[in-house]
This record gives sequence, C-alpha cells and structure tokens, in this order.
Amino acid sequence: MHDKQADLAGPGIGDYAELEEVLPTDYRSLLGPRETQEALYAVKDYIEEGLCRELGLIRVQVPLIVDAESGVNDFLDRDGSRTPVQFHISNDHGKNPIDAQVVQAATKWKRMALAQFGMEPGEGILTDMRAVRKDYFLDHDHSAYVDQWDWERSITAADRNLDFLTDVVKRIWKVLKGAEVHAQMLFPKLRSDRYPDLPDELTFLHAEEILERYPDLPRKARETMILQEYPAIFIYGIGWPLADGYPHEMRAADYDDWVTETTSKDGRPMHGLNGDILVWNPVTGRRHELSSMGIRVDAESLKTQLEMSGQMDFLRFPYHQGIVNGTLPLSVGGGIGQSRTYMAILKKAHLGEVSVTVWPKILKDMCAARDIHVIE
Repeated sequence: MHDKQADLAGPGIGDYAELEEVLPTDYRSLLGPRETQEALYAVKDYIEEGLCRELGLIRVQVPLIVDAESGVNDFLDRDGSRTPVQFHISNDHGKNPIDAQVVQAATKWKRMALAQFGMEPGEGILTDMRAVRKDYFLDHDHSAYVDQWDWERSITAADRNLDFLTDVVKRIWKVLKGAEVHAQMLFPKLRSDRYPDLPDELTFLHAEEILERYPDLPRKARETMILQEYPAIFIYGIGWPLADGYPHEMRAADYDDWVTETTSKDGRPMHGLNGDILVWNPVTGRRHELSSMGIRVDAESLKTQLEMSGQMDFLRFPYHQGIVNGTLPLSVGGGIGQSRTYMAILKKAHLGEVSVTVWPKILKDMCAARDIHVIE
C-alpha cells in the first residue's frame, strides 16, 4: 500500500539510474533536427485548426504570470507538493506592488476568460499556453518548461454527463489521429514498422474498472498493464477514492469534477466527469500521457471536493466565488501536452528533441550516448 501512496502524483521514474534503464539504447530518430522542427509546426497548425473546428473554439491570448492573490494559478494536485514560481514586483517605488506567480497551467483562468470573452454554450477558447513547473523530476517526458494546448468551452447543465464528455474526447482524438496522418503525408519517413501508429479509436475505461483488473498494482503500473491490451485509452474518474482507498491519481479540488456520481456501461455506480488520455509509446516502451480534461466543477461539486481536500479556505478567492455565485459559466476543458504529442506523432524518445528548456548534465550525457538529439 505504501507504493500506492507514493505513486499518486509525480512521474514514474525516481532517479537517473532508473532513467538510464528506460532510455532506448537502439534509438534512431526518423527525422533530423531541422525536419523535426518543420514537422512539429505542421502538426501544431493542424491540431490548433482542428480543435477550433471540432470544439467550436477561437484562439486567444493567455497569461504567463498571474496575481498571487487572485487564486487563479493551478496547484496541479491537492497535496500542496507542487508550488508555483513566485516573485515580487515592487512597482511605483513600492507604492503599488504586486506579488506575481508564473502559471503552472491556465485551468482556472480559462473559465474566467469564457465569461470575459462572452462565450455562449457550445463556444470556447484555445490557448497556446506556456508554464513553469519547478517541482517536476526532469526525465524523458517531464520538464520544468510546459507547453500545452489549454482549451475551455462553455456548456449547459444538461451537458454535465459522461456521454457529453465522451463525445468531446472522441472529437479531440479525431484531431490528434488526423495530425499523425497529416504528418506522415508530409514526411513519409515517419511511417515505420518499428514504431506502430496511434490506433484509430480510444478505449474508454473507468479508473475503478482498471483497479479491479489489477488490484495489487499501484496506479502507473496499472496503466502500463492496461496499455498492453489497449494502446490508447481514456480513463474516467480520476480523483475519487477507489475501492482500495486511494484515488487513481491526486487531482486538484477546484477544476475537474471527480465526485459526481456516474454509471458504468454495465450499470455499476462510478464517480467523476473527468479523465486522461494515455497511449503506449513504442519508442520508450512506456505509458505516455497526452491530455488531462474534464467537465468542471459546479457550485455543489466544488464545495464537496474542497471539503474532502481540507481546502474550504479557497472559497475566499474570486475564482471560487464566481463558481459558487454562478457568475462563471459551466464548462468543460483540458490541457493537451504539445511536446508530449509531438513525441508520440514524430516517434521521439525525449521531450528535449521537440522543445527547448533546461536539463541536467547527467541527462544530456545519457541522451548523447544514445543518439538522442536534445536541443540546446
């Protein structure tokens, strides 16, 4: 059970000795560094246009820094283990200062932006979000620099159900799979028998169903096992305590709804209107998370989740007040990892091949020894 507790948050790799065993020793990139840049921007344009088309979104600007007192920043988990970079802006010789934070994600800001931009149900926003997450262990698919397609869409109360969420997820997968096909048309070298393509369809499973199959395994080991059978999955209900007493993964209490009661296909009671897209990465031979998303909390589920998490004091923030008093719209939204998606579509072994950030020398040396070109 200790392993399950430790496995609730953070990457599945604990140190660089373990990472050395994970990085492939027989890797050859299908594209060179220059072609990789051309290909990833072709993928980026295709996905942004596709998401806007499929979900009724428009592209908008997104903040890199926010006021610390706004309560808008994303704390990622509910255990306080990942805190944002914060700094003081003295401004006006200290007479009108601001304590600012670098965003960790734009989750809460997006819902406020729906109201700011006057989005009606069925309309939404897409952002090209950049963030800093300083508390990550830097491995092959986690970096301190984060790039995401953060999106949010206004919905009605009648949309707050699994069928609606499932339709949204299928639309997103259609875009991601289409981006892979598009990239291979432009760069035929990406067609490789060695590295299978993404499947045409996702398999949808509840977190509780996966636990039933592998009751003794911690979360990431369960995901690894299920991906052997289904190489692309969407896991419903991340955050609610499962039958073993642990949630599938820790999830913040104030954006995704993970408490609302739902029903499985065979009629059993479940919980949660959220989930993650995961795929099997044939290059690294590991689980690979692409996206986290969900129908967002309403006033009732927000209060329940904050109470369960011991964070009722959050209700003082303007964002939380907006949900409680109904001035913020009901919504569905999520984040799709850009560099993670490029890794999957362009068959890459490391995030550093598709994004530029800081890496420790020990990791760069490991990559160099394996012909993994980390961009400096």
